[in-house]
Amino acid sequence: MLKRIDQALFDTVAAEARQTPRLRRNHNLHAEPDLVQRFLNVLQPGTYVRPHRHCRATPGAGFECFLVLQGAIGLLLLDDQGQVRGRERLEAAGPLRGIELEEGHLHTLVALEPDTVMFELKQGPYEPTADKDFLAHFPAEGTPEAAAQERAWRALFDQA
Repeated sequence: MLKRIDQALFDTVAAEARQTPRLRRNHNLHAEPDLVQRFLNVLQPGTYVRPHRHCRATPGAGFECFLVLQGAIGLLLLDDQGQVRGRERLEAAGPLRGIELEEGHLHTLVALEPDTVMFELKQGPYEPTADKDFLAHFPAEGTPEAAAQERAWRALFDQA
């Protein structure tokens, strides 16, 4: 069976993302029990991704690979106190289009352009209760504090 990854799919998932309170939507290419997670993550400016890291029982299995197919993403690397220690701009039309992040690195993402589409690849199977280790002192999604934090992070890329 073929799973087409085309502009029509990008447009459909982007429209869905615009209608959700989170301003993002995943389109899975994998089934939940698969050993490799493959999916499109479509983000709109204003979406808040709470800082987190991925740690797995098997060393090295908590990596994430991001490839921007449309639009632009800001990736922020954080220390244990939540201070920004690095930033990368990933753009479909830019010099840096993707990145692989090793297990255990605290990070967050901001959408820098409307209808941004990323392809993500990471180890499966997906385990909702153990997938992410969140930095506790950051606000929960859907709060005014989260919206303010996202705007501050996005502004870091306006200055770049």
